[in-house]
Amino acid sequence: MLGAEIRNYISESGLKMSAVAEKANIPANTFSAMMNDKRKITVEEYFAICKALNVGLDKFAS
Repeated sequence: MLGAEIRNYISESGLKMSAVAEKANIPANTFSAMMNDKRKITVEEYFAICKALNVGLDKFAS
């Protein structure tokens, strides 16, 4: 569900998944699996994604 929330935010912001993955320094295939909730997002990856999106860590907190 976290991946889906982030994926929706990226889509609504008009960003490209590949650009966010690159900026977060996460391989595209790994990033895709995370965005499709097929792989858990580690704390470090979550921090990197939030930094790449320039959002606070609480942006996707449920």
